[in-house]
Amino acid sequence: MTFRKAYILAAALAAAPLPAFAAEQTLEFTLVTHVSDAKEVKDPNIEGRSFSAMNAFGVAYFTDGRVAAKDFVIGGETVNGEEHDHGLSTYSFTDGSTLNLSFVGLFKDGRYHGDYTVLSGTGIYANATGSGAFDGLPTKWKSNAFLFSVKIAVKTP
Repeated sequence: MTFRKAYILAAALAAAPLPAFAAEQTLEFTLVTHVSDAKEVKDPNIEGRSFSAMNAFGVAYFTDGRVAAKDFVIGGETVNGEEHDHGLSTYSFTDGSTLNLSFVGLFKDGRYHGDYTVLSGTGIYANATGSGAFDGLPTKWKSNAFLFSVKIAVKTP
């Protein structure tokens, strides 16, 4: 191969688009949340049953040093002390990226556990998919503040 042909081939390869590779990462963090604007409606005919809806806010402290704000809404049903929740969350990162998730949670026997599904994202999380879980951690806080351990597997195209 002549120098000229090699140069043209190298230039063509350099100009060609590279294939996109999916990135996978596991986000691990501690989350502090505070519930506000909560509304509970008790079933007038069945004792121990109610529905609730609330807005909430949180701050996530990631193991890699990043911090994100979390805005979310929760709706749920309580039957004899067992709470089944559904919600939507948006984590907003300091670089402007967002991660949108839905979740289901269960409070039973004094413990709270939930599962996340990644719905979408923007910035570094554009078109993200994935899933994860969270668990309530014990505190002696007397307010509507809660502490969670969270792990989410995120895949971006």
